[in-house]
This record gives sequence, structure tokens and C-alpha cells, in this order.
Amino acid sequence: MKYYNSVGPNPRVVTLFMAEKGIEIPEVMVDLRGGENRRPPYNVTVNPAGQTPALELDDGSFLGEIIAICEYLEEIFPETPLIGTTPEERARTRMWTRRIDLKICEPLTNGFRYAEGLPLFESRMRCLPEAAEGLKAVAQDGVAWLDAQIAGRDFIAGDRLTLADLMLFAFLDFGAGVGQPIDPAHTHVAAWYERMKARPSITN
Repeated sequence: MKYYNSVGPNPRVVTLFMAEKGIEIPEVMVDLRGGENRRPPYNVTVNPAGQTPALELDDGSFLGEIIAICEYLEEIFPETPLIGTTPEERARTRMWTRRIDLKICEPLTNGFRYAEGLPLFESRMRCLPEAAEGLKAVAQDGVAWLDAQIAGRDFIAGDRLTLADLMLFAFLDFGAGVGQPIDPAHTHVAAWYERMKARPSITN
């Protein structure tokens, strides 16, 4: 296999996922800032969506999308399960991952793309600068909602680390660096974030 990595929160989710599992896969760094992902051969051969990350399988085929890549890695490297070992665990992880993606990750990322990231993205995708502040507010609403949901527990989906935690951390950590920090009033999320920052997969 071969892992196509780059800067940004999306590939970082998979990088953290592999680190928590102790997986090492040969890596190719894609120049996202230079637009390598948006031109051939990458957007023809590797990922026609022109996005990172991507995973090249042993048969020469490719997977895109962070959830699909993590699901695949969970199947072939089941040790240190990060999605689940039972139907109930897997469903709970997928439920929380979906909620986090819709309520926080997507609006946070597009809020950045349409504002601070506009010089990089305006030539690559349809950008809506007028929506940036509203999207950032939607992401903060999502964090506020989550704060109440995780009161009294250490992890997002229950009593164990899952893909939901890794996904949320990658995006909130990105947000903290681009003008969308965690409101300290959200004490449960803030405490969770500090615990996540101390994990070896993140500090190494």
C-alpha cells in the first residue's frame, strides 16, 4: 500500500488513525498548497475529486475519503479497534463521526476556505465569502451542542477512543490555528481537547 498525505485536517485524521493502530505505510507527500492534487496525474490516476488523502491498495486501485480509508484499515488491521468490534460499537462510532462531521468539521472547514483560505481556494472551487462568518458560527454551535453531550465521559462515543475522537481533534486543532479556537466556556470539549493533545499519537 501507499498513503498519499498532505497538509490539512483531512489527511491528519488518517495519520492519527494509523498512529493509534501502530500502522506504518509508505507515504507520498502531495503539494496541496502548490495545487498538485488538482492537476494530472494526481486528479486523474489517484483521486478524480482532487482531494487528499488517498490510499493506494496492493492491487493498484485507490481509495479516497477519510472515513472509507479508515474503515478499510480497520478491517485489515483489526488490532486496537478504533471503530468497533461489535455491531453496536461500530454503529455508535459511525453515528458520532457523522454528527461531528456535519455539525462541526464541514462548517469549520468551509468557514476557513471562504475567508482566511480564500486566496488558496477561490481558483479551485466555488467559494462563498458571504457565508464564511455564518459557517464559523454554525461550527461553534456544533461545539456547544457537543459540550453538553459529552459531560461526564472521557471520549466522544463512550468509554473508549474512536475514530470520532480523532476526527474531531484533527479539525478542532486545525480550527485553533486559523482563527476558530474552542470557546473556553465549553469546558467539557476543552478538557477533552487537552487530554487528546497529550496522547502519544498526537505529541509524536
